[in-house]
Amino acid sequence: MTSTEFETDGAALRRSRRTGEQPLEDPFDVMFVGWSFFRSKLLTAAMELRVFSILGEGSLEGAELAGRTGLHPRAGQVFLDALAAVGLLVRQDGRYRNSPGTLRHLLPDRDGFVGGFLRMTTELMGSDQESFTGLLRGGTARGQGAGGEVPFTKIFHDPERLRQFLSAMDSFSGAVGAELAEVFDWSRVASFSDVGGARGNLAAHLAAAHPGLTGTVLDRPSMAEHFDRLVSERGVGERLRFVGADFFQAELPRADVVILGSVLHDWPMEQRTTLLRKAYDAVHDGGWVIVYDTMLDDERRDPDSLMLSLIMMLQSAQAGGFTPAECGVWMTDAGFAVERTVRLPALTTAVVGRKI
Repeated sequence: MTSTEFETDGAALRRSRRTGEQPLEDPFDVMFVGWSFFRSKLLTAAMELRVFSILGEGSLEGAELAGRTGLHPRAGQVFLDALAAVGLLVRQDGRYRNSPGTLRHLLPDRDGFVGGFLRMTTELMGSDQESFTGLLRGGTARGQGAGGEVPFTKIFHDPERLRQFLSAMDSFSGAVGAELAEVFDWSRVASFSDVGGARGNLAAHLAAAHPGLTGTVLDRPSMAEHFDRLVSERGVGERLRFVGADFFQAELPRADVVILGSVLHDWPMEQRTTLLRKAYDAVHDGGWVIVYDTMLDDERRDPDSLMLSLIMMLQSAQAGGFTPAECGVWMTDAGFAVERTVRLPALTTAVVGRKI
């Protein structure tokens, strides 16, 4: 089965995830769990020293790269080799170049740049242990105030931080959209609506891949100007429209397919089920709902998705991960018949249900 085919078997989905549930024995294995934070220090230092920007599309010998980035001989080569060892650089014959992921996501002039968002969310999440133990003991996010307000929500009032957020979200939704355009049979439908679709990046990918599709994006009214700019640049503005509204208050746009992408994890279970019932009302008879999100695996063994769920909880008062099986139950309760579950890029899983 190729990566672009739907998995219809839960075991196959579980096999596709990297699991880390292996008892540790070696003392350094235990120590390196505690030292895992140092990988983030490698990345942060490389960005601060402009290693990735100086390399750009080219390559440099180690001594020249060290000289241009101001690295001291004592630690410079080990630092560059460590960046290569974790996959941020590629080392070959004494020369270094950016890895494909670094080229796409860590150069500030690229559309998929996530560096600014990474810095911002790391800052908002904090490095103090007190915030994390506060979550574990009291269930509160870092900096959570009255009414559940957390520092993360302020990004929507800060144009620069919002730009960083949208750029990072585009890199994730772009990877998901390119795959989703292939794995679902869009020839069966004429329209879709993307609920919580930000400035329409995923919708633009679908529209570009399937010229017969029309789509609607629903999100905060403040996204309208960003949506208009993006769909105009992509040349799909005539087939996509934007609705600025609160998706809990407004009716969802009717369509053959309703997409809830990276939306449900932001809300407690009652509101997740509410959105799925609203999606059922919005889907045309015989149509589909597609929920994609950074889901936990059903056996809760994948360390990356488990830690990501904790990171979301630390930054948001209500967010948290869920499994495909849990999503399937909510879909069934809303009236959908679950058809398939599929792994997508960016640690994302999609569950597809059909209106019956």
